[in-house]
Amino acid sequence: MADARHDARVFLVEPARRGVIPLESFRISRRLARTVRSDRFTVRLDTAFPQVIAGCAAPRPGRMETWINRTIEGLCLELFERGRAHSVETWLDGRLAGGLYGVALGGAFFGESMFSAERDASKVALVHLVARLRLAGFTLLDTQFMTDHLASFGAVEIAKADYRGLLTNALATAATLGATPPYMDGAAALQATSQAS
Repeated sequence: MADARHDARVFLVEPARRGVIPLESFRISRRLARTVRSDRFTVRLDTAFPQVIAGCAAPRPGRMETWINRTIEGLCLELFERGRAHSVETWLDGRLAGGLYGVALGGAFFGESMFSAERDASKVALVHLVARLRLAGFTLLDTQFMTDHLASFGAVEIAKADYRGLLTNALATAATLGATPPYMDGAAALQATSQAS
């Protein structure tokens, strides 16, 4: 992480309790399920990675500063070029409406950040991410920290020792996010995630 967008320094954070979304107990509200099913947003994988990072780093109301500095952005772009970082993007009327990005190693996906320029855009991206993670055989969705927003999807905090056990198993799992279908409609995404509920 970084203290600010224009601070070149980067530091590591290892919370004593780690936020994770168990893929087998991912939750979606009825209202969000209707939005996903409506296909209001076109959802794509890895077609606008730099723009998603820029969207995540941009100032927004209530948060003028970000932890995503130019160093982190550059490193993530390198990981994307190597096939280790991915973005899930939501598009509305031909423009990027929201999305998320993260890093994939083995069967672990480390969600880094998300943004929305339209209501529910990042939430729809998260539903599609979980669907793809499940289809590809991932076993761990690491959110680092716990928030009320993530808790609404079933996120929990676990002790460092428990996290390390999950991480060890996930890193030994072969999973490739890029092997999932290039396009998935809302109904297919909900079906893939409901198999967890």
